[in-house]
Amino acid sequence: MKILLLFICLPFAGPAFSQSVSKKLSDAIESLQKDSQFLHAGISIFVTDAHTGEAVFQKNAETGMAPASCQKIITSAAAFELLGKNFNYKTYMAVNGEIKNNILRGDLVFMGAGDPTLGSWRWKQTMQEVILKKINTVIKKNNITAIDGDLVVYNPYFGYNPVPDGWIWQDIGNYYGAGAWGLNWNENQYDVKLKSTQLINDSTEIVATVPSNFKNSIINFVTSAKKGSGDNVYLYAAPYSNNIFARGTIPVGENEFKVSGSMPNPSLAFAKNVAAQFDDNAIKYSGNIVTDFTMDGNKTAQLKILDSLVSPGFDSMNYWFLKKSINLYGEAFVKTIAIKNNSAGATDSGIAIIRNFWSTKGIDKSSIKIIDGSGLSPANRVTTKALVAVLLYAQKQPWFSSFYFDLPLINNIKMKDGYINGVRSYSGYIKSSNGKEYCFSFIVNNFDGNPGTVKDKMWKLLDLLK
Repeated sequence: MKILLLFICLPFAGPAFSQSVSKKLSDAIESLQKDSQFLHAGISIFVTDAHTGEAVFQKNAETGMAPASCQKIITSAAAFELLGKNFNYKTYMAVNGEIKNNILRGDLVFMGAGDPTLGSWRWKQTMQEVILKKINTVIKKNNITAIDGDLVVYNPYFGYNPVPDGWIWQDIGNYYGAGAWGLNWNENQYDVKLKSTQLINDSTEIVATVPSNFKNSIINFVTSAKKGSGDNVYLYAAPYSNNIFARGTIPVGENEFKVSGSMPNPSLAFAKNVAAQFDDNAIKYSGNIVTDFTMDGNKTAQLKILDSLVSPGFDSMNYWFLKKSINLYGEAFVKTIAIKNNSAGATDSGIAIIRNFWSTKGIDKSSIKIIDGSGLSPANRVTTKALVAVLLYAQKQPWFSSFYFDLPLINNIKMKDGYINGVRSYSGYIKSSNGKEYCFSFIVNNFDGNPGTVKDKMWKLLDLLK
């Protein structure tokens, strides 16, 4: 009789557990809404069974929210499908003249195709010194000892506008606000080293910049703050700017405090590095550096390709896109998706293709109202239900193991996190102690006070699913 009773009860164990989780989440959300930090906040959460897709709990799941970097899972999953796991970029090295008696009578040309990894320190084969050495090797292989022409970077692949509409002035001058150019270099990042005195509110000094040529462009308004106050510096600049404004604070007593900005013209910085390489390797060159955004078919037809610089595969790039939340990579993926679908290499073209793609998978376009690929714009609006739908779709694809691996492990949960001013977000996969698996998305907009305490409170709620 006891055995029979056990078997009768078993079918009800799963639903009872779900009801228990749902009740816990409901109580936790109700408590969160009464918290002073969330009194005027928008809270959206959607939790499903990872295997069946059945809803376990939802609150405002169909309300559009600013998703911050959780939006990256939309771009990442679409790029796995539309570009492919093994896709890579090629930057071509070419000439548009003749090589005679070891002299190139014409221009040395680099044709960017949007590679966001060129010059990046994240892979051995993409590091600046490795790339520059390969360029020098190609020149020597073609017996060029002098260039009687210009050093040209053809840069129209992604158009003249590297930054998506909707990015704000406070962001675009900083390293995380670097846009995607036809030719990118060193992740379009430069560093500023600042020195502070022992006096609070005292002015600071720029000790150095890397590369060094940025030093004269920076107008420094940075002051010192109390010890341990951290990096509170913003660099204000736009693409093609000649002036960069530094504002904010660094702690007192710092000798080389590093902050990082986005290059106003990375293709120009690349060309200058290449020209310096000529001097180091006794290649005579006295021409101009030219960045060209108007390449046409006639120019292309005149070029003779010497070699190419090849990026890592998409799978490897996506690891850093999700793990370290590099916005540049997402913006490059979006524009590349546009190119691969015979559209202009522009952000809005790529976004339209991504939204159309997800609509074919049953996700309403109006639930993914996005204007960039990385989530940096505060104008993006995405529902938690749409984000969960992307996660559920990804689970069924052959590339899922790579996608899952690329997600950060945060609070012992495989999830993407996001943070911009007033926004905290988390989306991913949780496995409970009893083996139950969930897909979830959890977003808070317009909270008040310390973002760190908001994070702790959101993690405490997610812990209920463990």
